Amino acid sequence: MTDPYEDTPTRETPVPTSRAQRARRRRRPRRRVTFLGVVGELLITAGVLVLLFLGWQVWWNNLVTSNQQSSSAASQSQKWIDDAIKAPPATTPDGQPATPTDPPVLAKPADYQAFAVIYIPRLGADWKRTIRETVDTEKVLNSYTAGVGHYADTQLPGQVGNFAVAGHDSGWGNTFIDLSKLHIGDRIYVQTKDGWYTYTFRNFEFVQPSAVQVLLPVPRQPQATPVDRLMTITTCNPPFHAGERLIAYNTFQGFAPTQDVPSEIAAVVAEGS
Repeated sequence: MTDPYEDTPTRETPVPTSRAQRARRRRRPRRRVTFLGVVGELLITAGVLVLLFLGWQVWWNNLVTSNQQSSSAASQSQKWIDDAIKAPPATTPDGQPATPTDPPVLAKPADYQAFAVIYIPRLGADWKRTIRETVDTEKVLNSYTAGVGHYADTQLPGQVGNFAVAGHDSGWGNTFIDLSKLHIGDRIYVQTKDGWYTYTFRNFEFVQPSAVQVLLPVPRQPQATPVDRLMTITTCNPPFHAGERLIAYNTFQGFAPTQDVPSEIAAVVAEGS
């Protein structure tokens, strides 16, 4: 009887190979280093470094700067409160508590001098910054202990006319990055050694960087005589660009002595003590 599997092809048993032969089979050819390959790797490395720098500049540096500016403002605020508590209360010649009808106005500060602290609850429950004289970029707006500058040719807190200040929208603490979130009637508190000046937000205006008339005693009306106490805040717009300026106009609401911390920010001020 014929074997049915006699003509079925079978797989030959592999012939054993030496260790050297197996090693040669596993060895892959080395990739040749080319000029374009080196340039590509350098560009990738440079791109990673740029992204790391931007991350540091946009996020980490702003976070650190913002915290330092806030801490410095809290310290200055508390110092004025402590000084006021230690000082004897102001009285009239007959010994009665002094109640001035007009808010006190500071003497003109020296350049770069810290003369006020600003609180804007809408920008954050614990948002606060120190105001220094002039809007110098390096010594004021980019300062780790300030962030807001006062236009030296404008009025001072509580004074009839226009008390105008500026700060970055982005970079160096992102001081006014959320300024556009203000609502009509929001309170802005400006503290000096004399006390608390309260302003309320009125309206926005978007202007070109050259529109300096917004800083006039009566904004945009060079011939008008001021009768109101105004506050103007300026910053770049939109965030991370400087194509135009965002202007926030505010009106004076009232004044209180240093010890009478406004109730809206009393808890925040107490935390800094």
